[in-house]
Amino acid sequence: MLIVNRHDAKVIRAPHGSDIRPLIDRTTSPINQCSLAEEILPPGATVTPHHHEVIEEIYYILEGDGMMKIDDEEREVVAGDAIYIPRFASHTLTNTGDGTMKILLICGPAFFNEDYRKK
Repeated sequence: MLIVNRHDAKVIRAPHGSDIRPLIDRTTSPINQCSLAEEILPPGATVTPHHHEVIEEIYYILEGDGMMKIDDEEREVVAGDAIYIPRFASHTLTNTGDGTMKILLICGPAFFNEDYRKK
């Protein structure tokens, strides 16, 4: 059995200022079909626009609110929203609130750096 507590997870500081904690992914387990990470996005920060050619992704907003952009479509998102991001879709998220956003990142197959492609 594998259990990873977020307090024990390695923190990766993204160039846009967020903290990403891989919880269950290729770096913490033998998993390869899906992965789970937590991202903390500070107020006013914007995830660098990017896309994936292999991975489909879901952002699940636990706390905060922001503006999600996928390709040419923009929508406000709030805690409780799950956002599907298809392969090849350029996407970004801006924290428009006063507090931090806490987001779960779910990928299938499991995230791997080589599939992170800046737009």
